[in-house]
Amino acid sequence: MGDAREPASRTGEIGHNGRVSDPSVGLPPDPSRVPSSGEHPRVVIVGGGPGGYEAALTGARLGAEVTLIEERGLGGAAVLTDVVPSKTLIATADVLDLVADSSRLGIRDSSRDGASTSRSLTVDLAAVNDRVRSLAAAQSADIRASLTAAGVRIVEGRGRLDGPQRVVVDPVARADWALPSGSTAPPRTVDADVILLAVGAQPRELETAPCDGERILNWTQLYALDELPEHLIVVGSGVTGAEFASAYRALGSEVTLVSSREKVLPGTDPDAADVLEDAFARRGVHLASRSRASSARREGDGVVVTLTSGEEITGSHALMALGGIPATAGLGLVEAGVRVRESGHIETDRVSRTSVRGIYAAGDCTGVHPLASVAAMQGRIAMHHALGDAVSPLIVNHVSSAVFTSPEIATVGVTEQEVREGRVSGEVKTLRLETNPRAKMQGIAEGFVKLMVRPGSHTVIGAVVVAPRASELILPFTLAVAHRLTAEQVAGTSTIYPSLTGSLAEVARRHDGTGLTPS
Repeated sequence: MGDAREPASRTGEIGHNGRVSDPSVGLPPDPSRVPSSGEHPRVVIVGGGPGGYEAALTGARLGAEVTLIEERGLGGAAVLTDVVPSKTLIATADVLDLVADSSRLGIRDSSRDGASTSRSLTVDLAAVNDRVRSLAAAQSADIRASLTAAGVRIVEGRGRLDGPQRVVVDPVARADWALPSGSTAPPRTVDADVILLAVGAQPRELETAPCDGERILNWTQLYALDELPEHLIVVGSGVTGAEFASAYRALGSEVTLVSSREKVLPGTDPDAADVLEDAFARRGVHLASRSRASSARREGDGVVVTLTSGEEITGSHALMALGGIPATAGLGLVEAGVRVRESGHIETDRVSRTSVRGIYAAGDCTGVHPLASVAAMQGRIAMHHALGDAVSPLIVNHVSSAVFTSPEIATVGVTEQEVREGRVSGEVKTLRLETNPRAKMQGIAEGFVKLMVRPGSHTVIGAVVVAPRASELILPFTLAVAHRLTAEQVAGTSTIYPSLTGSLAEVARRHDGTGLTPS
């Protein structure tokens, strides 16, 4: 994670509006761009995830001849094994979570009358996962239709660099769970004026805990389960681990979350992590904090996860949620002269350029932000830059992100920790949702809104929202950060009464310029 940085000579001068120096604004042409001519530039994209297919659509709209190479299925991991599947599963869990808390709304168990009730609901995991796979396949098919309509040539196979202007496509046998098996493309080479690498990442695994897809699982293998795990041990308390711990507990599994840190979600707002830990405790998630897994093994019909302390945790299944590693091995990067970090991530600047002229990279393989939205943005930026169009660089502080737990956590911009440590000058105010009338009506007892602003000007520089559908509620603050709105402008915008958005305006009204004070 983090912003990949290049020297100023590669990144370009950044003006007050955040735009990169560009021929379109009267500065000298960038020699790394495709020369303007009457011919259609040849763009070759390796990887069909959000970074790849968004770049392909953008390149086609800008008049390029675009070839997209994908070995597994269009949409990449985001559509086939990650974002779309996990959020579909979480949508089912959200319904059960809502029903489980319905007693505070006056809904009573009527099982004595023989009626189906919230407490008698069960989950058919086979049906849930069948829906997950169907939605992933449908989304992949929609992406293919959009690319085909745009005139993008789609090649099935594994792409690798053969120098700075050529890609070799090796045939692969495809038998992905989300798509029917199909014939593979014959070996071929594709010449290019511009190459975009969008190969994504793959789950990190422990050598002492090999995933077998049955009892010891990575996050791509969960959707093959037909029965709900009796006791799921989740190893890793980052975003993936926290989301699946929350979801499977709501679905009805006993869950133990193994966290190597003091708090879950390291790097996230500590107050948000506290709310989530309280929610976990209330819902019965067992948290093994400051514990690190050393191995996992199958034992009979279950698994045993051994911690570095020697303690053993026994469960029916284990999910190894240890993050991802860039899928850059065998891509021919070193041979082509593309600089790569020790982690395997491709070095890029803020307009997605690599160290080699004409080669760009986007998505998880760059290590900027492991978000589908960021990958798509990087891909679009790369095409605009490469094809000579006006371009704005990626500004990481303008990127909002969310953790789809219950409650959800959404953030954008500067963190409170940066303010308190003096790295950024700012004021912080927090408003708990328990005072919000709509929250009271809906029985929402957890969550808050936090807003960071510049002293004096009150320009919004960061925000945190912890609430149901926080991923939707963060947008006004994201707009405020990106467009440098003030707290007064946010506070003065009309909101619906009653609504959770009322708390967004209310926390803005609490910024009175007195500085960083407890709230």
